[in-house]
Amino acid sequence: MLLAVGTVAMVVVPDVLFHLDTPAFRAWRTVFVAIAVQGLPFLVFGTLISAAISAFVPASVFDRVLPRKPALAVPVAGAAGAVLPGCECASVPVAGSLMGRGVAPAAALAFLLSAPAINPIVLVATAVAFPGSPEMVLARLIASLGVAVTMGWLWAALGRPEWLRLPAPRRTAPAGKWQVFRDGLQHDFLHAGGFLVVGAMAAATFNILVPQSVLETVSSSPWLSVLALAVLAVVLAVCSEADAFVAASLTGFSPTARLAFMVVGPMVDVKLIALQAGTFGRPFAFRFSSATFVVAVVSSVLVGWWLL
Repeated sequence: MLLAVGTVAMVVVPDVLFHLDTPAFRAWRTVFVAIAVQGLPFLVFGTLISAAISAFVPASVFDRVLPRKPALAVPVAGAAGAVLPGCECASVPVAGSLMGRGVAPAAALAFLLSAPAINPIVLVATAVAFPGSPEMVLARLIASLGVAVTMGWLWAALGRPEWLRLPAPRRTAPAGKWQVFRDGLQHDFLHAGGFLVVGAMAAATFNILVPQSVLETVSSSPWLSVLALAVLAVVLAVCSEADAFVAASLTGFSPTARLAFMVVGPMVDVKLIALQAGTFGRPFAFRFSSATFVVAVVSSVLVGWWLL
């Protein structure tokens, strides 16, 4: 089967590319390759760190560090995301493991949102994608941390136990840690790498095919441009280690709209909603994702108005 597919690809793809070798296609290819190549090193490093944390850092460490009171544990857990990198795919099972070990759900959810959004790899990638714009890095940090802490406090105040299905705790034998690391690295890289490629293709297509008049209509409205890129972030589901490069390529939009793309994406996208539904139940995923989307958009607008 694979041999047949490979043979067809070798015969058909060069001919297709020859006929597509137009100025528009060359521009598309340039944008796609630039986004993918820039984002790949951060994606690799991020998945390495994420797999290492999942395999070698026991959940009991978080239980010892976090305060017992949820109101205090939420900001501590949110800030922990700045020093403990993790991709979106890894943050959901890690949060479930924390809850299974007795960590307050509000604190675990704050960590779930902050870890893929404000970790050092993501912030460095943002700085590289927006050279000479340190205010964009600071805006992403403040807006994303604000969303994580706000959602943690909202869950502590309004969340109901019946909305959240706690996953059964899983134990990993010490002898299997390297196997867990390899499996986690392979899983995260293949999944996140696929989303990076799809996101880069979509961003390149968006830049080339969308008429300039449409871009001007959307980008000329502050609220419409923010909502458009926020929804685009949900649909594209680009890995947080690489989404800054996609956002930087959307030059027709305002800095605040591109900030919304980077704040919403790591917290609410189609793959995260599916992961949350499978781990915590569909009622939780619907409520939590909807509320997070609204809070993320509002936070992006406020921080963008302040810093950008």
